[in-house]
Amino acid sequence: MTVRHRWLLAGAAILCLLYLVLLIPSPSPSIPPTPENHPFIWNRDAYWSQLESRFKEARMAGCINLSLSISAGFSRVDSLLKRLQTDTLQPEAPIFNEMESAVFSLGTNLGACPERLPDYIRTFGAIRTAVKDQSSRWNINSATARDCIYKLLYGGRTAVEEIVLQATPGAVTEAILESREPSATPSAQILGVMVHSGDILVSRGGAPTSALIARGNDYPGNFSHIALVYVDSTTGDVSIIESHIEKGVAIATVDDYLRDTKLRIMVLRLRSDLSAMTADPMMPHKAAAYALARANGKHIAYDFAMDTGEPSQLFCSEVVSDGYRHVGVNLWDGLSHISSPGVKLWLAAFGVRNFTTEEPSDLEYDPQLRVVAEWRDFETLRKDRLDNAVVDVMLEGAERGDRLDYDWYILPVARIMKAYSMILNRFGKIGPVPEGMSAAGAARNKWFSHRHAVIKERLGALAERFQQDNGYWPPYWELIKLAHQVASE
Repeated sequence: MTVRHRWLLAGAAILCLLYLVLLIPSPSPSIPPTPENHPFIWNRDAYWSQLESRFKEARMAGCINLSLSISAGFSRVDSLLKRLQTDTLQPEAPIFNEMESAVFSLGTNLGACPERLPDYIRTFGAIRTAVKDQSSRWNINSATARDCIYKLLYGGRTAVEEIVLQATPGAVTEAILESREPSATPSAQILGVMVHSGDILVSRGGAPTSALIARGNDYPGNFSHIALVYVDSTTGDVSIIESHIEKGVAIATVDDYLRDTKLRIMVLRLRSDLSAMTADPMMPHKAAAYALARANGKHIAYDFAMDTGEPSQLFCSEVVSDGYRHVGVNLWDGLSHISSPGVKLWLAAFGVRNFTTEEPSDLEYDPQLRVVAEWRDFETLRKDRLDNAVVDVMLEGAERGDRLDYDWYILPVARIMKAYSMILNRFGKIGPVPEGMSAAGAARNKWFSHRHAVIKERLGALAERFQQDNGYWPPYWELIKLAHQVASE
């Protein structure tokens, strides 16, 4: 054997040994004890089926025969809305359940005859404002209050979007203006909407992990990302401060922000009648300026642990809450809880260590904020629905013991990519494995995304077939049934 052959054998042996060492699995993530909470459960499958049956009957009846029923439905909702706007109510008041039923009942007729969908959207906006005004007097952390807010705000949003999906594409303009909440801070236009410095952009990304963020908590929602708007008072230039998994806290232009896939965007603004705003109307601008200054300073890594008590690293929600906390406003009065053991195990596998935190979806319910506008359209809503249904079914599997897994032979490659990424991070560049995410976490993310894509592709085909067979796009509960079918295959 020549010296060259010996060196080749030795090199091969070292590589094999290194590969075996890199195959050693990481310890299982530990889950710290969390307060005793329970995920919200609708538990109304029979009611959803009843609504779908009414919807089928309404489709057969036709718009002419439905006009009186639709007008009566609006009258009923408007009557309840006036009480919500004028009375002082507690969350257990029967009127909230009455409003929920009235909104859903009216929605079944509008799904079949959506000509008055714009009126329904405006009415829902007024309901949302009234419920948030009522909740400003409640203990927002009580289960009764949270359930009441969620059923009407998330439930009402879902009803609106189910009707949008039954209407023809273009039936609703992408930008829905809801509130003309006054603001004294510098302003600029984004996609035809006047936004102000200190406004909050709540959005939903297009990645499978975005759906996991939106759905993986006690009150599953529709949003996965939050950013803060800063408008320069001299130039009018807009800077959007946000925190990305890939690069931590960063500053984006409007074009950069919109270039990343956004399935929906909502604008929130601090209420002008808050005592702190009366004392200092420029406070939101100061919060945004503080966030901008921090982002322009030293690098701030993404906070995978979702630890709201440690400000040296920030996830997206913390960028906003940290900026506003600096000027004396505490957002997320009702913190989000993640209580399901399976969901916690999966999120812990990605690096999450705190399960009482600030979820993007829950900021919509904060009574200190007004919804100013929202962008959503037909095709992105379909994608949102498919993504959510797949994740909801996958998380049900997590509760049954399904593991967030990865192919064992990928771990050494992931660890090499992690080491390479760490070198790039030292020079301010982005590597293939996000800063703060472990190699095992990256491997699990790859497995999760692939599994999600496989189920979603098949689910999309089944949803199209459902529409061909039945004449309408499957409502969400039907998508869940179809997703279960695909997952079991």
